[in-house]
Amino acid sequence: MLYFSRWKTILIWLTVLVGIVYAAPNVLPRNVTDSLPEFWPTKSVTLGLDLQGGSYILLEVDRASLVKERLQAVQDETRQLLRKERIGYSAITANDRSVTVRLRDPSQADAARTALQPLTQPISSGLMSGGSVSEVELAAPQPGVIAVNLSDQGIDYRVSAAVTQSIEVVRKRVDELGTTEPVIQRQGDDRIMVQVPGLGDPQRLKELLNQTAKLTFQLVDQSANAEQVAKGSRAPAGSELLYTNDSTPQPVLVKNQVMVSGENLTDAQPGFDQQTNEPVVNIRFDSQGAQRFGRVTQANVGKPFAIVLDNKVLSAPVIRTAILGGQAQISGSFTVQSANDLAVLLRAGALPATLDIIEERTVGPGLGADSIAAGEIAGVIGAVAVVVFMLAAYGFLGVIANIALAVNVVLLFAILTAIGSTLTLPGIAGIVLTMGMAVDSNVLIYERIRDERRQGRSVVQAIDIGFRKALATILDANITTLIAAVVLFFLGSGPVRGFAVTLAIGIITTVFTAFTLTRWLVAAWVRGRRPRELPKGWLRLVPEVTRIPFMKVRLKIFGLSMALCVASLASLFAIGPNFGIDFTGGTLIEVQAKQGQADIGDIRTRLGEAGIADPQVQEFGTDREALIRIGSAGDVSDASQQALVDKASGAIAADYDIRRTEVVGPTVSGELAWAAILGVLASLFAILIYVWLRFEWQFAVGAIIATINDVILTLGFLVVTQLDVSLSTVAAILTIVGYSLNDTVVIYDRVRENLRRFKKMPLGQLLDLSDNEMLSRTTMTSATTVLALAALFIFGGEVIRSFVASMLFGVVIGTFSSIFVAAPILIFFKLRPTDAAAAAKAAEAAEKEEAENPTERGTINPGRA
Repeated sequence: MLYFSRWKTILIWLTVLVGIVYAAPNVLPRNVTDSLPEFWPTKSVTLGLDLQGGSYILLEVDRASLVKERLQAVQDETRQLLRKERIGYSAITANDRSVTVRLRDPSQADAARTALQPLTQPISSGLMSGGSVSEVELAAPQPGVIAVNLSDQGIDYRVSAAVTQSIEVVRKRVDELGTTEPVIQRQGDDRIMVQVPGLGDPQRLKELLNQTAKLTFQLVDQSANAEQVAKGSRAPAGSELLYTNDSTPQPVLVKNQVMVSGENLTDAQPGFDQQTNEPVVNIRFDSQGAQRFGRVTQANVGKPFAIVLDNKVLSAPVIRTAILGGQAQISGSFTVQSANDLAVLLRAGALPATLDIIEERTVGPGLGADSIAAGEIAGVIGAVAVVVFMLAAYGFLGVIANIALAVNVVLLFAILTAIGSTLTLPGIAGIVLTMGMAVDSNVLIYERIRDERRQGRSVVQAIDIGFRKALATILDANITTLIAAVVLFFLGSGPVRGFAVTLAIGIITTVFTAFTLTRWLVAAWVRGRRPRELPKGWLRLVPEVTRIPFMKVRLKIFGLSMALCVASLASLFAIGPNFGIDFTGGTLIEVQAKQGQADIGDIRTRLGEAGIADPQVQEFGTDREALIRIGSAGDVSDASQQALVDKASGAIAADYDIRRTEVVGPTVSGELAWAAILGVLASLFAILIYVWLRFEWQFAVGAIIATINDVILTLGFLVVTQLDVSLSTVAAILTIVGYSLNDTVVIYDRVRENLRRFKKMPLGQLLDLSDNEMLSRTTMTSATTVLALAALFIFGGEVIRSFVASMLFGVVIGTFSSIFVAAPILIFFKLRPTDAAAAAKAAEAAEKEEAENPTERGTINPGRA
């Protein structure tokens, strides 16, 4: 284990060098990276919105409006096809997802079905799917009645096509804002995720994305009075009542027939009217649109012509003369900004369907800068604490562990940079946690080396056997955490996935550095110094040898743990956790006073006067900051929830800066809640299978029971403290799952080894021996992790404090359960074979394994170490 060939040495240090090269741009000044050669890596880790500010918006295609529009189109086509074949009908009505045709002559039913057959022709569903979809189905519910029904497949196809087309339209609109590196991706079947970092005006982004921008030119119906229709009179057939977009909307009666649509536009530019000097939008049609516009204006001189945008009348000027040049002007109550935005919308094109904002998260640049500073401080303090602790505990071996830790962080940043990952605030928490957990591998190795040395082996033998025996334990322990991270990545969203990526990469780099770099450095030290004794530290949390009778008190402590679990479950239902808006839906706004302290009572009063019912306002972080929560009632729609943000922001904007806003509609909150439950259950099941395959079924059941114990107690802790339960808290719980199992698997690995060594030892005594042998490692690992998390809790900022507090509690309780819950369960399930035949079989298997692995009794030539 201590011999390295030349090519292995070169490969190890080449990997370290490449890592340094890729990670360096993250700390080098921009002018230095710009001066590097073209072949040199210059990319740095992309900062998430919570670190550099910006907006995250999740859009969903409004399926109901899409179905309504499609149904209107089918109704028009049905009418045209029947008229073409001269088939009479008394009524054509659209309802729900069906168009119903009542024929005047029921004997023409077959002829009508034949005439409507073109509607049922399959449409291609795309080259990738290679199939077709029947969008319309014909049915005859009763004689003389034909139902034209939209199929589920057809609606799904239209929604999918609308998402595909909308992505391009959204991208054009966002690009018009001049932002850098926006992320626009499809999510699921009917959603689009828009992430714009560094955006200074998120409200403008929302306004651009929340408009369909469907422009039409329609004639005004002068046969009836619009005011009378608005008061309740019936609108003439073929017309509808619309309103202007003025501050005081005015009714306008508009004919349904679209004379010219925005699809024929080729350009739209903001400008000023030459006579009134008011902001206008100058538009230009293509050849087909120009001809159509010319014919309409020529035939309707002296009549008003409504310019309609998303069912709002922008203006309804009277046509003075025919407009034949293909150019026109849209006027209205525009400001310079609104005229420019309308031009942007028209140039980008209309969305094929209405897009609803169902989730929004906005972080101001000031808060992002504060988050970076807090993350840097927490990282530095956590790193210094871990480095000092390792030096004090292991002396020169601690120096080697710290070198490996530094390289670990470098490789972590190098991989994040290479794969183009986004670093978020929970991602920084993942890095700090990785620093705390990375030393676990070195602690395992060093404690194992000390173990072997106490048994009388030489320094070289102890080092070699220590590395060899620690390998399987480290792999088992880290794979369980990796499973939790993978489940978190696939079932999480946003920053939670960033945390999962960072944690998973940190696990991989930790295993690499522990079994290549640390081993190479120790081998080089042995080869150069030829030590006769292991270096000693100045700090020892527990004595080298302990004989604590853990199993004697197991029933009392196990009973206490079960009682606390029952109390936690009772409080969970009686009191309930303090669910954040991720799970309840609602609005969260973080504000900072422009001057002086934040006045909680004044903020609450202003929000109440603005018509916001039951706002929750609390201090947050410093005395200048406050957190506003506006709950989401069960009947509040996603769109209504969005309106609350504007109302609340307007009420306090004069004296407070908006640092962060989060809006989660009821649609998303329900999905996130289920995803959280599935995430925890899926990770537990996956880890159960892994432990079962690697050990025995008793170990797997024991590990899961101990982990469930930790999860329940952590939930009880969240109820008692009333900390905010958000997506980040779910990430913390899943990390606790991985950490607790890490600890449990390490102890189980020693139990399994001792079962082979001490074949006649009573199981209770053997478990006591295993717990005592691993006590030093367990306390050292917990101490380093707590140090790193404590730095994050104190200096990492208020935003992730509940997240870190949950992990701190989980680390402590996970250490406790590994000793007092996981081990006693093995006695309950009778792990030790009880009959003589089973015992003999186990002894024979152990002797065979020992014979196949004689390295433990061999010698090592220090000259080749």
